[in-house]
Amino acid sequence: MTPRFQSTLERLKAKIRTIPDFPRKGVLFRDITPVLCDGQLFRFVVTLLSQRYHRKNVQKVVAIDARGFLLGGAVAHVLGAGVVPVRKGGKLPYKRYELAYELEYGSEVLAVHQDAILPGERVVIIDDVLATGGTSVTTAKLVQTCGGQILELAFLVELLGLGGRERLGNLPYCALIQL
Repeated sequence: MTPRFQSTLERLKAKIRTIPDFPRKGVLFRDITPVLCDGQLFRFVVTLLSQRYHRKNVQKVVAIDARGFLLGGAVAHVLGAGVVPVRKGGKLPYKRYELAYELEYGSEVLAVHQDAILPGERVVIIDDVLATGGTSVTTAKLVQTCGGQILELAFLVELLGLGGRERLGNLPYCALIQL
């Protein structure tokens, strides 16, 4: 790693805000908004992720509601791939697959349009943070239900000590930084 690259990674880490007790008491929320607001850092993140998949023939980038939309959409654009939103329950109007799962602070439902991923399509799943892994594993199950081939799950941040990595099991993943 070059000193400049290492310095940029440190800047990236420093820009991620920790907000205590959000969305409920006891939760430390990691806010990536300052990264998104910094044009150079946002470009850096999108470039790193895009380069990782440049020669992998990615056909769809699955972006997880909501901050994953921002990262996933930008990466899909660079790769020339389609972008597939995985949304919270009740947000998609067409025929969809839905799965319920548990969060560290409640439960949720995720959904994807049934025709968004064709069987055999090569897919990368992108989200902002890997915490406990519930959202990521549920998204992976939705992609598999559609018949997609998961190349990898990619995150801006992996929060260590919350069990997300373990919950992913054998699913391949990468995280640009760890906190």
